[in-house]
Amino acid sequence: MASENLYDLRDFAAELAWQAGKLTLRYFQTAITTDFKADESPVTIADREAERLMRQMIEARYPHHSILGEEEGETRSGASHRWILDPIDGTRTFVRGVPLYAVLVGLEQEGTSVVGAVNIPAMGDFLIAAQGEGCLWNGRRAQVSQVSTLSEGLLLSTDTESMAPFNREAPYRRLVAATKMQRTWGDAYGYVLVATGRAEVMLDPAMSVWDCAALLPVVQEAGGTFTDWHGTPSIHNEEAIATNGLLHEEVLRLVAE
Repeated sequence: MASENLYDLRDFAAELAWQAGKLTLRYFQTAITTDFKADESPVTIADREAERLMRQMIEARYPHHSILGEEEGETRSGASHRWILDPIDGTRTFVRGVPLYAVLVGLEQEGTSVVGAVNIPAMGDFLIAAQGEGCLWNGRRAQVSQVSTLSEGLLLSTDTESMAPFNREAPYRRLVAATKMQRTWGDAYGYVLVATGRAEVMLDPAMSVWDCAALLPVVQEAGGTFTDWHGTPSIHNEEAIATNGLLHEEVLRLVAE
């Protein structure tokens, strides 16, 4: 049986994200067909093949583990370890030929997020984190910024139009007024910018578990804070706020007003 040591699991998560990223690059900036799922979200052959590759690798190495993927759902639910896969986070970005999409690999152990891997293959950014072991960014230690005043902070979101349908427009506007600069460098890339000290706040009003699973350990192990909009550190609450930690309480206060 393959080792379930945390270091080995971390290294395997990195290999999954690396190999899936290489596969996506074969299709990036090429003429590929985009299909649409029942929820109207886009999907391509690259999404499907990247997830299938990761599933095959997991099944060969850890056949008793659960797997949850965006494209193919869950297999063997109830196992102690569950791999959570987003083969292309930011499919719309990918289809447009913009290099900010990511491959996300998260691992839960007994319901706790313990490993996260984020590969942005077209940009050459790679982050890997394991619980209690820190986060590496392209081989060096990732560290959130030390900005301690929200008025000096950079606020990120995936887009502004998504706020209103979830009754988040007013809280978002309060954060816009309180921060120095705002950008829509979104999806996983925004959380990477927080984890690597290049932004202070990233938020989304709607997230899936496969969007969050890799990001929580990456942000936490880089010294930041990752919660839902009420301050609960979870990948299951379908929303997210990530900060450098120093600003988190102030951000939560503003979104709760």
